[in-house]
Amino acid sequence: MLRREGWKVNAKRIYRLYAEEGMQVRTKVRKKIARRQRLPAPQAGQPNQCWAMDFVSDQLGDGTSLRIFTVVDLFTRECVTLLAGRRLSGSKVAEELSRVYAERGVLRQSITCDNGSEFTGRAMEAWAMEHAVQLVFIRPGRSMENGFAESFNGRLRDECLRVNWFPSLAEARRRLAAWRAHYNQRRPHSALVDQTPAEFAARHGFSRTGRFALVPDQKASCGGRQGFPAAAKAALDCLLGLLESPEALEGP
Repeated sequence: MLRREGWKVNAKRIYRLYAEEGMQVRTKVRKKIARRQRLPAPQAGQPNQCWAMDFVSDQLGDGTSLRIFTVVDLFTRECVTLLAGRRLSGSKVAEELSRVYAERGVLRQSITCDNGSEFTGRAMEAWAMEHAVQLVFIRPGRSMENGFAESFNGRLRDECLRVNWFPSLAEARRRLAAWRAHYNQRRPHSALVDQTPAEFAARHGFSRTGRFALVPDQKASCGGRQGFPAAAKAALDCLLGLLESPEALEGP
C-alpha cells in the first residue's frame, strides 16, 4: 500500500519498522497432519460464478454475542456482503442473499459452505431450489475445504474485529461497512497481483448491473493461482475452439 502511494520502500525496511513498533500479529502454528482425500473444489472462471459463505462470532461492548455472515467471491476475492446481527437464522441468510442478487442482477452457480444449521435448514434449501443455485457442503470437520472463506475470516478478525470495540450493533454494522469498502476498493490482494478486488473485477468486465464482457485471454490472465483456470485448461479450450471452427472442419 505504501508503494501505491509513491513511497520507495522494500519489504525489509517495512518489516523492521513494523517490528520496532511491536505490531507483530501472533499466528497460531498449525499442526501438520497426513494428507487425506479431498472433494474437488469448485473452480471459478468469472466474477459471481462461485461464492463461499461462512459465519464469524464476536461480542459487543455489553457482552452480548455478535454474529457476522460473510460471503466471498472465489474469482475476484471480493467481499460480497457482511451481515451483522445478534441472531442470524437460515431465513435471514436467504433474505440477504436475495438482496445481494437483486443488487448485482446475476446468479452464482454454486456457493460453498459448511454444515451449519443455517445452511442446511429448509429456508436455504428452498432458496437454492428456487434460484437454481448449488450448495456445495464441505465434509464435517474439514474447514479448510472452504479455504477462501476461512482466509477471509482471518483477515476480518485481524484487521477489524480485534482492533475495534463495538458499543452497539449499529456501530458494529457501520464499522464493518467501512472496512468492507476499504477491503474491496483500497486494499491490494497478493493473489490478484497486488490489485484490489474492485480493480480486478473491473478488469474482467464486472459492473453493478451484472453484465460481463469477458474474453478468453482475461479468463487465463493469472496463470495457475487457486480459484483461476489453469494454463493447461485454457490452452485446451483454445485448441477445442480451433477444431470446432469451420476452417478446421473443411480441411486443406
